Amino acid sequence: MTRLRPTSKAGVVLLALLGAGILLASGSRVWVTGTVDDAVLGASRVSGTGTQVASGVIALALAAAAAAIATTTSGPVVRRVTLVVLLLAAAAEAFFAARVLLDPSGVLGSVAAASTGRTGTIETNATVTAWPWIALAAVVPLLVAGVGGWVGSRSWRGLGARYETPGADSAGPRGQRVASDWDRLDAGEDPTVRDDGRTT
Repeated sequence: MTRLRPTSKAGVVLLALLGAGILLASGSRVWVTGTVDDAVLGASRVSGTGTQVASGVIALALAAAAAAIATTTSGPVVRRVTLVVLLLAAAAEAFFAARVLLDPSGVLGSVAAASTGRTGTIETNATVTAWPWIALAAVVPLLVAGVGGWVGSRSWRGLGARYETPGADSAGPRGQRVASDWDRLDAGEDPTVRDDGRTT
């Protein structure tokens, strides 16, 4: 049985989907609960879900998953860009989760104010649930996927490699390797233009 490595295409996708899936699930869960004593709300309990206290959690999770998939199906240049997007999405998710953990009253106060149609924040007494911690933990597989992809992508073959005729692009007239049309497209070249500049 082949061991799944975090530097392989499958490893990168599975790790990213794992992290993104947990973050997507956390968006609808309660992250912060507390009490507020306000002239409009009165003395009442309030709570905030992941999407309320960390509005970017869903969008960033989807961006991370899409970036991981694009990484495994693109050429070397685009692959680096999508890996950067994946790592940035992971860093942003960590920021949102950490902000809630460090200031639960502040983020819940904003939710309470919005529920009354006001801007700003209302003073609350808040505590976090387990979900911000779970969301922060879900960032780890995203980071591992991004770093693993960066390290392992140099040895990945392009998506078009499976459609090439074996040996068709292996050697030129002097034995040097000649790039296939798929390789030239991945590199941003037009395979219909010959070396002398004419179109084939």
